[in-house]
Amino acid sequence: MSERISQLKEWLITQLNTEEFSLLSVTNDASFRRYYRVTLTGTTLIAMDAPPEKEDCHPFVKLSQRLIDCGLNAPEVLAKQFELGFLLLTDLGDQLYLNQLSTASTQQVENLYAAAINALIAMQVHASSKDIPNYDHRLLHTEMNLFRDWLVGQHLRYELSSQQTFELAACFEKLSQNALSQPAVFVHRDYHSRNLMAVPKHNPGILDFQDAVKGPITYDLVSLLRDCYIAWPLDQVNRWALNYYHLAQSAGLIKGIDENEFLRWFDWMGIQRHLKASGIFARLYHRDGKSGYLKDIPRTLNYIVEVAGNYPELSSLLDLVRDQVLPACQ
Repeated sequence: MSERISQLKEWLITQLNTEEFSLLSVTNDASFRRYYRVTLTGTTLIAMDAPPEKEDCHPFVKLSQRLIDCGLNAPEVLAKQFELGFLLLTDLGDQLYLNQLSTASTQQVENLYAAAINALIAMQVHASSKDIPNYDHRLLHTEMNLFRDWLVGQHLRYELSSQQTFELAACFEKLSQNALSQPAVFVHRDYHSRNLMAVPKHNPGILDFQDAVKGPITYDLVSLLRDCYIAWPLDQVNRWALNYYHLAQSAGLIKGIDENEFLRWFDWMGIQRHLKASGIFARLYHRDGKSGYLKDIPRTLNYIVEVAGNYPELSSLLDLVRDQVLPACQ
């Protein structure tokens, strides 16, 4: 047994006042955090192990309560030990949205997405974006540079020409300006099928919110609907996006923007996110030894090809991804 697991068990004994429990690893996270299901007589809980030299538990604790206060279904923090990096949480179950969506009927899919969109509206209306970082110009570009540095450079060993480097930087700037032109709201930042739980009541259970920022209103929506882990037909995605648009208008989140402009926001925000995600997937492999995300890179890049083809301003990015990057990743 590792020293870290021994420490966790000792801490849990003091919190639960019993040694009669079992631990089962349920880790499904691209970070350094690890999760364990704690089974006691008649109930289960979740223990988070977040090594303090790698992860900071304070944002999770603060934002968990913020979401709960908004009426959303986030895990409640039952006990915490910041110095060791341990949290004890309520258990939202083991049914990821991703698993449910893969086998669900058409009506069940519609119900799951309707619940997720309604929860997103509630989060944007009620969750304060004070005291969380801004999704600013620097952060947007830092994220897009992951595509250039980790996927194109490190993973594919493809050397961009000076012209390609210039054109890519110009596209990055256009994408960041699109993001910064949108209303700024609470952004979960990873609001997708691997961080949403299908639960018997009060869907969805919401996980992995500790990196929340104040940023573009379409970011979480595109994370949800152009998911890196499951894809839907374009007309279906646009219908869901416009359902959100009308709800957001009614809630006062969006004013003075027509459907076409909103879909442009949505499309361009998705390209920014998918550049970031494809770079992260490559980094997870090369830096962290996690190869499981490589299979998701082609789907992620296909979104860029599908969307950028509709916008002549992004033609140089389309050419690079479609002709050079995507074929090398398939």
